Amino acid sequence: MDPNFSESLNGFEYFDGNPNFLTDPMEDQYPPPSDTLLKYVSEILMEESNGDYKQSMFYDSLALRKTEEMLQQVITDSQNQSFSPDSMITNSWDASGSIESAYSADLQIGLPVDEFMVKSVFSDAESALQFKKGVEEASKFLPNSDQWVINLDIERPERRGLVKEEMGLDQLRIKKNHEREIILDFEEVRSSKQFASNIEDGKITEMFDKVLLLDGECDPPTLLDSEIQAIRSSKNRGGKGKKKKCQVVDFRTLLTHCAQAISTGDKTTALDFLLQIRQQSSPLGDAGQRLAHCFANALEARLQGSTGPMIQNYYNAITTSLKDTAADTLKAYRVYLSSSPFVTLMYFFSIRMILEVAKDAPVLHIVDFGILYGFQWPMFIQYISGRNDVPRKLRITGIELPQCGFRPAERIEETGRRLAEYCKRFNVPFEYKAIASQNWETIGIEDLDIRPDEVLAVNAGLRLKNLQDETGSEENCPRDAVLKLIRNMNPDVFIHTVVNGSFNAPFFISRFKEAVYHYSALFDMFDSTLPRDNKERIRFEREFYGREAMNVIACEEADRVERPETYRQWQVRMVRAGFRQKPIKPELVELFREKLKKWRYHKDFVVDENSKWLLQGWKGRTLYASSCWVPA
Repeated sequence: MDPNFSESLNGFEYFDGNPNFLTDPMEDQYPPPSDTLLKYVSEILMEESNGDYKQSMFYDSLALRKTEEMLQQVITDSQNQSFSPDSMITNSWDASGSIESAYSADLQIGLPVDEFMVKSVFSDAESALQFKKGVEEASKFLPNSDQWVINLDIERPERRGLVKEEMGLDQLRIKKNHEREIILDFEEVRSSKQFASNIEDGKITEMFDKVLLLDGECDPPTLLDSEIQAIRSSKNRGGKGKKKKCQVVDFRTLLTHCAQAISTGDKTTALDFLLQIRQQSSPLGDAGQRLAHCFANALEARLQGSTGPMIQNYYNAITTSLKDTAADTLKAYRVYLSSSPFVTLMYFFSIRMILEVAKDAPVLHIVDFGILYGFQWPMFIQYISGRNDVPRKLRITGIELPQCGFRPAERIEETGRRLAEYCKRFNVPFEYKAIASQNWETIGIEDLDIRPDEVLAVNAGLRLKNLQDETGSEENCPRDAVLKLIRNMNPDVFIHTVVNGSFNAPFFISRFKEAVYHYSALFDMFDSTLPRDNKERIRFEREFYGREAMNVIACEEADRVERPETYRQWQVRMVRAGFRQKPIKPELVELFREKLKKWRYHKDFVVDENSKWLLQGWKGRTLYASSCWVPA
């Protein structure tokens, strides 16, 4: 814990109509020697006014510098002024609430401060006298009560009690020890909160199993769940009638005209188009209305400004103020898997490609770029646990962006603990390493701990699209640098899955039009597979599609992180980086088509192969593509 954070808990706060009156326990036997010291104490103790205390994730170095300067001023004033041992300060409050200080005894000119302090320390009679006088003077402006409340930002009944303070030497020692106890108790409370979070994670373990593990026939169990079938049935019963009642509006044309007005700086026309779109769109309507609502939010954000913090603040303002729990996110993810085969087939494809090169290997080492929660690997662990021709040990290196705060790798470390529990359950020897890095291109091969007796597999699922490309810098392209890093790792197999999108153009209008086509297919897919009032569908569209569209449309330059390319563009880039593409067997494509029928997915989902890429799409539009590569 930050020592400055701990020190802020050492104060006591008295509530007597003015919650800003704070004071520390007296550790010296003498009152403050000057107004400068009073100002210093006031600044330190009143900075957490009005009870707005928060655990600071970003320490204010400027505040620390100001405190040091004030302390230095106190020392300087003390050196310039000398006091008699019998001197004392008489404080009184004026009408404006300020403190006036006057010395009741003459200053003893010429007496050094050190000598004064030594004399005070070694004179017991004078020390007791000065302490008694200090207490008498202090009591004049203290409230008429002996009740003190510990100023902590925690709700504990035993700590909300009142503490009586008797101003004696023994009581001061007891109070000091009591403060240390308070700090320890606060640490215990934080630990208990952390433990409560782990308990919540334990409650959703069963849901994790339902979403991430396979059934007895090696199929995802959620796809045939009766609850999901009921959702699909209600969609089939009520979807057509609602569509006939909706007014036909050409949202694509309205959105495009609005974007063109914004690009030319015609704010008045843009606001007029936005008003028309707002009147006709709805987050609970059909696919076109939901798309228009989502893109209208993004266009409005672009009108306000295109910097990252401003966009984030705007997005937080238009979304719910309540944070989704892990269970809420998992429910939305579960419904997404049940209504769309995209992610499931990506997982199955990577499992097949990895096991082809890892048969009978002593150790399989998987380096996962963008592991996040590791949803892909529990079914892989379950699958290899019941086979003999699989690796005898599994190693996973999870690479992810750091988390804000003092523990940047906490999220991916938690992913490792969850995967370790699955490996323990299925008796799979396991080793995990977490790497939290803001710039993946700066990771060195030595950081990955690659060993000569293992099969190395690299997985990059839908995350390399977030790397900066040539539009940011012609000389240093992080996208090519990461591919070069993977090439230097010399993996036995590299599985790459991409979002097949062409809305990475540096020109706003071109990017906007392509984004409209891409997200139109995604919203139409949900509209054909889920009812419009499904909470998980609404959450997924808001938190995933809404956030992505906001970044694509409203942000520019380094703030824009959604930069997908088509699979053909990636193919050129991969060959240029020194990789050779492995062909996809026709029987694998046919197997996936049979899976779609078995899992009862919508008939408009498409699985195909082109240029050695496994393509997935909706109504003829390719949305995702997967491929397998080896070093050339």
